[in-house]
Amino acid sequence: MSEPARPSALAPFRIRNYRFQWPADLLTSWAFEMETLILGWYVLVETGSVLLLTLFASLGYIGTLVAPMFGVVGDRIGHRDLLAMMRATYAVLAAVLTTLVLSGQLAPLYVFMVAAVMGIVRPSDLGVRGALVATIMPHGQLIGAISISRTTMDTARIAGALSGAGLFAALGMGPAYVAIVCLYITATALTLCIVAPAKPQLAGAAASEALQRSPLRDLKEGVAYVWTTPRMQAALWVAFLANLTAYPLSNGLLPYIARAIYGTNQTGLGYLSASFAIGSLAGSIVLSLIRDLRVARLMIGATVVWYATLLIFVQMQTVPTAIACLVVAGFSQSLAMISIAVILMRTASENFRGRVMGVRMMVIYGLPIGLLAAGSLIDEIGFAATGTLYAAAGLALMLAVMLHWRADLWHVHAPANAR
Repeated sequence: MSEPARPSALAPFRIRNYRFQWPADLLTSWAFEMETLILGWYVLVETGSVLLLTLFASLGYIGTLVAPMFGVVGDRIGHRDLLAMMRATYAVLAAVLTTLVLSGQLAPLYVFMVAAVMGIVRPSDLGVRGALVATIMPHGQLIGAISISRTTMDTARIAGALSGAGLFAALGMGPAYVAIVCLYITATALTLCIVAPAKPQLAGAAASEALQRSPLRDLKEGVAYVWTTPRMQAALWVAFLANLTAYPLSNGLLPYIARAIYGTNQTGLGYLSASFAIGSLAGSIVLSLIRDLRVARLMIGATVVWYATLLIFVQMQTVPTAIACLVVAGFSQSLAMISIAVILMRTASENFRGRVMGVRMMVIYGLPIGLLAAGSLIDEIGFAATGTLYAAAGLALMLAVMLHWRADLWHVHAPANAR
């Protein structure tokens, strides 16, 4: 007898809802990347301060502290509706900046204020979209769907970085922001085209109790659920360490690296940002094509490679060598982050998915902490020494996590390694 046909890498697109969610996520991620690059460069040029640059980048993640509450709301009103409201908010905030730019009233203070408001909502976007993917997709297609969903961020970072830098350099900030507003509006419309799956109806006393239960109680239950599940807790610690010590080097600090270390302009910054995304996209595509993986082992191995590559990257003195390092770093980063998402979504029961992904987004708060600390350290000891310290410390702590939870992460028969 012949073996069953292997599922196509594009099988998730057979699901109608996924055909709307994927482009909605893509356009949102594209707009995110354009905004990050344009505003980061603006703040650095206008203020000339790496510390203020890291403060600006940190503001984009202040909402990670309330991300679990977004998960609670998503579990209650539906992830589709919550995601649409969030993306409408992005459009409004981008329209405010567009008005300020076109009227000639833009100042760094206004950028910081809008970034702070955006930072309350935006960090939860990834978690809510992940919960929605898990809701609309069959269990057997979850790895492929999450891998392809990850490509929305990767392709957007390539196209968003290059097009954002190109529009900014060629036409100025105003036209670039008009394009960003259009992207957000289109993404909101596509999100509303998703038909949210009907939730099973509770009967009698159970339904009454669910309605009367406080959001705080829901939040506590979600945190307790994650904390008492070893493989989920371990995956979240790896995610926290990556945000604290790895992402600052390849994310928020890139404008400083491009200008101060390599002496390049917006275009060079676009190339650096896009190179990390190219590697990440390659990782997402590879993982969408491969089946029967030991996911927890992949998470560990990919994270080790990521940190090792960053140790080399911070010593590079030319743009081409830095680009090569960022491609490898992006590839390993993609494998690690997709593995974390799969572990969480496979483990979480349906009525806890929003809260689990909310807790997942909360650990991103390590990124603003890492960014602010890096800004101060760079002023004191320089970029290379700061980067080396971050990568070495992150690698050591990640290996400590692996050793502590080795029975849940490395054992071939552990649930986290189930194929």
